[in-house]
Amino acid sequence: MAKYATLFFAFLILFSCAHKEPKLQKEAKPVVEEEKAPVVEKEEVIPEPEVIKPVTETPAEDILSYGIDELNKMAYLKHIYFDYDKFDIKEEYKSILEENARFLKRNSSIKIKIEGHCDERGTREYNLALGEKRANAAKYYLVSLGIDEDRIETISFGKEKPLSLCHNESCWWQNRRAHFVIISK
Repeated sequence: MAKYATLFFAFLILFSCAHKEPKLQKEAKPVVEEEKAPVVEKEEVIPEPEVIKPVTETPAEDILSYGIDELNKMAYLKHIYFDYDKFDIKEEYKSILEENARFLKRNSSIKIKIEGHCDERGTREYNLALGEKRANAAKYYLVSLGIDEDRIETISFGKEKPLSLCHNESCWWQNRRAHFVIISK
């Protein structure tokens, strides 16, 4: 009987703890925040950039109505750049000099100065001489295009007036230039 009693209690324990499926929690969905459009309080109006007419479209009388400082800021005359230790005009800059010559022909009273510049490498004396050669190379190219030599002054600043101040090729190339400045109109 003890045997039956043990079996009875075992049955009782087994069936009293009825087998229930464990409740599974619902799988949590990842929280995805919706991208919201930025709140714009006021519509921003971006003005269109001022368009400077190309040299060929700007009448000479309009150009001459500006002051010399304004003309230089408008950058009608473009600058050219040189390879390291060179003063020959590169092919890619001849078209810029031709554009400068067209501007000067249309505005025959304007006189300019061409400044020759170098990067920081080399002695002061060497760079002054190289800057002079660069300025003169640009001048004589303009003269070959029909600009009167008397309208063009040259000066060399060598390495004394760098445009960019870092000490590597990413800056040096910007300093090796012929810089065009209108000096009278």
